[in-house]
Amino acid sequence: MSSTASILTPERGVPVSRPGVTVTDLLLLLMAFIWGVNIAVVKYGTLHLSPLAYNGVRVGIAALALLGIAAAMGKPWPGRRDVLTLMLLGVLGNGLYQVLFIEGIAHTKAGNAALVLAATPAFVALIGWMRGVDRIGRRGLVGIAISVLGIGLVVSGRAPIGAGSSTVFGDLLVLGGCVCWAAFTVLLMPFTARIDAVQVSGLTMAGGSIPLLLVSSPAIAATDWAAVTLKVWGAIIFSGLGALVIAYLCWYRGVRILGPTRTSMYGNLQPVVALVFAWVLLHEVPTVMQGLGAISIITGLLLTRG
Repeated sequence: MSSTASILTPERGVPVSRPGVTVTDLLLLLMAFIWGVNIAVVKYGTLHLSPLAYNGVRVGIAALALLGIAAAMGKPWPGRRDVLTLMLLGVLGNGLYQVLFIEGIAHTKAGNAALVLAATPAFVALIGWMRGVDRIGRRGLVGIAISVLGIGLVVSGRAPIGAGSSTVFGDLLVLGGCVCWAAFTVLLMPFTARIDAVQVSGLTMAGGSIPLLLVSSPAIAATDWAAVTLKVWGAIIFSGLGALVIAYLCWYRGVRILGPTRTSMYGNLQPVVALVFAWVLLHEVPTVMQGLGAISIITGLLLTRG
């Protein structure tokens, strides 16, 4: 790999060079920050609501917001075939992934789930290589391995969680979600090169919201929404508009400009952000193991990005 960022031009679909830290890098750092903070926000929200109800409502809000923004921009919508394809991809990346992840967490330990999800960049790289849309050199592969190691150090440095037990079934569900997200990332790449990012975001989110709402509708109907506090609604809005609108738009830009593997590596900064956020606001002092893990994650990201 060269020492500069590699992007794919929409016209040719071939890599060109873009030196230094770019606006895209900064937006992906913002994405990682939002998703890292969102861990604590979701934890708070799901203490007061059913996880399925919480997730179904936030995804529905995100889909409506993204489709509304796309409509307000006044740009021509893609053809019917592209619309249907994007919605089907949304079922994979924003619907099936969410269901597998939530059910997987219910059947395994959070630490196990985090370690399995840390393999996402490796799956993205593998699927991207198989489809010929991404090239990862030896340095990038080393970066992926170091970053995954860092995730393991961060998770192992956390206090043990007493609730829940690890099962092979739960781990396999999370792994299935990981593969869904990786495939979604790679398969979406041709569309991000020629279709407006807001339209792509809105259509894929709408496609994902359909199965999610079907699965979560009993929990949504059983919830006493009149009793939901403003703080919980704030958590839902942040998780919907922040994590699934603003952060997703940053992610789509990254996929289009940097490629799927390099973009996915920024997601590995989430545990670091979550750790710092918990330290500042919840007074959870990081362990030495967690600090080493954070350094490892950042090192791996720089190697893969370089």
